[in-house]
Amino acid sequence: MARALSRLAPLLAVLGLLAIWQAGSLMLNTESFPTAIQAVRAVPSILGDQESLIHILDSLRRMAIAFAAALLFAIPLGLMMGRSRLVASFFNPLLMITYPVPKAALMPIIMLWLGVGDLAKMLVIFLGVSLPVIYHSFQGARAVEEKMLWSGAAMGLSAPQRMVRIVLPAALPEILTGCRTGLVLALITMVTSEMIARQSGAGNILFNALDMGQYDTVYAMIIIIGAMGIGLDAAFERLRSRLVRWSEPGFDIPLSFA
Repeated sequence: MARALSRLAPLLAVLGLLAIWQAGSLMLNTESFPTAIQAVRAVPSILGDQESLIHILDSLRRMAIAFAAALLFAIPLGLMMGRSRLVASFFNPLLMITYPVPKAALMPIIMLWLGVGDLAKMLVIFLGVSLPVIYHSFQGARAVEEKMLWSGAAMGLSAPQRMVRIVLPAALPEILTGCRTGLVLALITMVTSEMIARQSGAGNILFNALDMGQYDTVYAMIIIIGAMGIGLDAAFERLRSRLVRWSEPGFDIPLSFA
């Protein structure tokens, strides 16, 4: 019973939010705040429109490329920072300067350098994802016990081999936490960049609808973007739980002496 309720909890939360939205819209009775039913009804028409679907797929493509590039850059850098004081002392000041800056605020500057095409948007997503992944990779690498590294060195492993075979697996739970945070930020920066550089994408659909007063489409796009976020986060959490199942409390690693 408890397990069934825990599975139904997200659905009940969504239904509760839609009910509050419906009641609030009926009470305010303004054109700029359509009812939840009107917004939900607009979702199939957006997803059924070929041009709108291409815009949404363009957003996901840019997000996937930038997210993958950020992981390839940020994970090795974070691990090296966690194991080398020299690397950490060099990059820490740069990260401290750039971390508090909203990445969307960099979009006008990046547009001056790279224009308003895909590269500028992907760079903003790349920056938004990289910083939390670097931080969590750094923390994960720092937490690795020195005894494990000494044992690896005693077995003849070189420094790069110890990084790959000892540090990376030990830091993986923390790294994946950073990746999950980065995935949420990737979605946020993706939409924000498309709102500023409005050529294509989900953000472009949203703001074009706002300009034309199509408020049901605006709220429908918010629902679609929210559903994308929930779906991506759920898929990543399932992958994370499989990759680091050994680190979960109560998991016993089977021993074999055969």
